[in-house]
Amino acid sequence: MSSYNRTFNLSIEDVDLIEEALRARGRELCRMRLALGDDNPANLESIRVIEEDQRTGEELLGRLHGQKVFYRPKTSVYVGG
Repeated sequence: MSSYNRTFNLSIEDVDLIEEALRARGRELCRMRLALGDDNPANLESIRVIEEDQRTGEELLGRLHGQKVFYRPKTSVYVGG
């Protein structure tokens, strides 16, 4: 039986492209959700599916963000901004 590949060789540009695609998909889902009115019961299942897709994409973006290592200078005081 085959197993999953647990090692990925992605560049920073690859991860950036994935994040941008997820954000674009989120914007598309948001537009779709806004186009559906809450007052029509026929839309409730579509709304549920769209919102689940949005949640899944946001959770994936969060996991990607959580794996990043951000640069902080060690020899001087870090000033964010």
